[in-house]
Amino acid sequence: MFPEDLKYTAEHEWVRSPGEIEGAVRVGITDFAQDALGDIVYVQLPDVGQAITADQSCGELESTKSVSDIYAPVTGEVVAVNEALDATPELVNNDPYAGGWLFEVVPAEPGAVDSLLDADAYQAGLS
Repeated sequence: MFPEDLKYTAEHEWVRSPGEIEGAVRVGITDFAQDALGDIVYVQLPDVGQAITADQSCGELESTKSVSDIYAPVTGEVVAVNEALDATPELVNNDPYAGGWLFEVVPAEPGAVDSLLDADAYQAGLS
């Protein structure tokens, strides 16, 4: 349920390093988060080129239950967004660790991802 090759935040985002774009990391929400939200019907992502700040809201996920913020896991610049989510936001529910990724960001500090939670620490925080 929590892939070992990812890093996690307490706000239920995951980070895969490296991303598809050189220097970037890929960001999404965890299976736990998508399950808690319910059916995702709309995704508002940051814009490419936008500067985001760690632990600050940078987008929203709207589900049949509520609207939830997406928090930046690291400070940096957004270099890609998952445009497939415009037409098929349910990818976040169906495939949160692959096809349902949200955006890619180039961290302002190269070691920023290292300070995030590993799978065991994230899972322990859910208890």
